[in-house]
Amino acid sequence: MQKAFMLAAFVVLAGCQRDPGRDVKAMADPLKSGDAATPAASEIIPLEKVSKSQAAAVSQRIANTEITLTYSRPVARGRKLFGELVPYDKVWDPGADQATAMSVTRPIQVNNHPLPAGKYSLWAIPRADSWTFIFSKAAEVYHEPYPGEAQDALRFDVRPEAGPHMEALTYYFPIVEGKEAVLRLHWGEVIVPLAIRVP
Repeated sequence: MQKAFMLAAFVVLAGCQRDPGRDVKAMADPLKSGDAATPAASEIIPLEKVSKSQAAAVSQRIANTEITLTYSRPVARGRKLFGELVPYDKVWDPGADQATAMSVTRPIQVNNHPLPAGKYSLWAIPRADSWTFIFSKAAEVYHEPYPGEAQDALRFDVRPEAGPHMEALTYYFPIVEGKEAVLRLHWGEVIVPLAIRVP
């Protein structure tokens, strides 16, 4: 009887082991700001004063690592994008207004390259068959000019993919499984996939 009780107590205690993923605090809303210059949610903005490239954010928890991107979303509006509006072989910030920024709470790997925890601005050099993707340590900058290679935290080449038309530039996580995820940059019919792995 005592052995049965001890076994039952052990099973209950084993079942109560904490889930390390539950220790992660809830994500803060990256669009909230205490800045007095930010319009109140109840304020009505005239259409002509609405930004052409509106602010957006996407966050994803992968195991106990949080990744948050903040960016502005340029819109295609019938224009030919890559090779014209966005020239090939020139550094470009994939966004508008403030440079697209990505923060990570723990070290990660992006396309098998290590990236320390921190906040980065994102840059790219588009080409028809290969893009260079850049994470810059200069996180709080405008979308031009590029801060320079001396500020690069990570730079690698990635092959773009074709996909359905996306009118406004978008970042999203179509795959999240265990400790791996895919982050996509998608605008027009071009998709740039980034494979992310956490420790």
